[in-house]
Amino acid sequence: MNVWLQVADTAGAVLVFLGAAISLLGVVGMLKLPDVLSRSHAATKPQTLGLLLVLAGVGLRLHSATDLATLALIGFFQLMTGPVAAHLVARSAYRTGQIERGELLFDDLDAQLTEPEPETEPGTEPEPGTGPERDQG
Repeated sequence: MNVWLQVADTAGAVLVFLGAAISLLGVVGMLKLPDVLSRSHAATKPQTLGLLLVLAGVGLRLHSATDLATLALIGFFQLMTGPVAAHLVARSAYRTGQIERGELLFDDLDAQLTEPEPETEPGTEPEPGTGPERDQG
């Protein structure tokens, strides 16, 4: 057996092991972390890195161009769908009130989701109790 093939096989086995270990740490994080945002972070970051390491390891062990193209497509679609799914889970958790808003450092979504105050037509009086005079007291 060629020395370079043996080195590639060994490096591939190491990458597969590292990818599996990182994915396992992501699963442990999903089980142990307390809130939705932390769990979605643990579900996407280590899982994506772990899968990419596994794919790189498998790619070092396989030598067919078709297999490498398939692995590249799997990695591409994982990179495209993982963060989008985590974003949608976090956004739906925010909208349903499952996130403590006081614990957020930045709340950029609050400005987007709050309804603007209704504007009055020129020449009409606002209803009592709805204008700026309600804050005076």
